[in-house]
Parts: sequence; C-alpha cells; structure tokens
Amino acid sequence: MAYIPRLKEEYKSRVIAALKEEFGYVNVMQVPKLEKIVLSKGVGAAVSDKKLIDYAVDELTKITGQKAVSTISKKDVASFKLRKGMPIGAKVTLRGERMYEFLDRLITSALPRVRDFSGIKATGFDGRGNYNLGVLEQIIFPEIDIDKVNKISGMDISFVTTAKTDKEAKSLLTELGLPFKKN
Repeated sequence: MAYIPRLKEEYKSRVIAALKEEFGYVNVMQVPKLEKIVLSKGVGAAVSDKKLIDYAVDELTKITGQKAVSTISKKDVASFKLRKGMPIGAKVTLRGERMYEFLDRLITSALPRVRDFSGIKATGFDGRGNYNLGVLEQIIFPEIDIDKVNKISGMDISFVTTAKTDKEAKSLLTELGLPFKKN
C-alpha cells in the first residue's frame, strides 16, 4: 500500500465534508483544494557575493525535500548594481504529496517555534483565494542547523488554492490546520 500524507487523508475524509456543509456545494469538484505551495527567498546581497545564492538554494532544498532553483533578474537596475540575468533569489514549488508533507511540518513543528507566536495574520489574501505568508527567520524549520547558518534571513510562502473567494480560501486553510489569529 502506498503512503498517503496525514493532511491529504484528513482533507479527503473531513475537510471536504466540512466545506460542503459550510458553503452548500452540490458537487465534490466545487470544493476548493490546495493546488501548490511556493517558497521563495530573495537574496539581495547576491549581487556582490554569488555563493549566497547557493546557500539559499541549499536551505530551501533542506526545508522542502525538493531541489530548489535560483531565480534571475529580468531587467537592469543601476541603483542596485543589478544586471539582467544575474541570480537574485531562490524558489521551490511543491505539489502533491510533498506539498501536504511540508504543510504538515509547517503547522506542527515550524510555526510553534516562532518567538511570541499567537497565530498568523489573516490579511495575506490576494482577493482570488490565494494566501501569502512571510517568515522572518529560516531557523524556525527543524531541518536547518543553527550552527551552519551564515546569515538569518526570511522567506515568502504562497498557498495557491482553487477557491474563488478569500472567505473560501480562509475556511480551507483553517480546516487544514493553519492557525490564524483571532480578531
């Protein structure tokens, strides 16, 4: 028997029923689902030191368990000494089993390690059912060894859903276990 992540199993068994009841969906295919999670990290100092990109790619690879890629600049910016085609960040896109595994680790082990954590802000929705979350320190992830970190930096985590509205997306992410702040 193949391995199925805990959150994927929970989505199929409990979350679909809860969302159908809350929003009155007729068909199971109307229920919003999580499509992908994108982790991205900008490395502005990489203009002068190219090794920083390798560190960022390595850290994202350790955190997600999937090879990250470096992102390159699309245009010249003279004030930042940036040329078109220079590497300036790293990103990784998670889908399927790895996406649910990462979400489970984020909820159960990484977010509770944030200093003075009282929940994540509910203001990161974009109006189309997607949610963006900023993490200030990469050391909240247990995969990162604090002694080997050369510089503490943050990253952006984007949750792309099939939801049509922010309310549906928030309900989906809440049911999956993301701890939103109480107003």
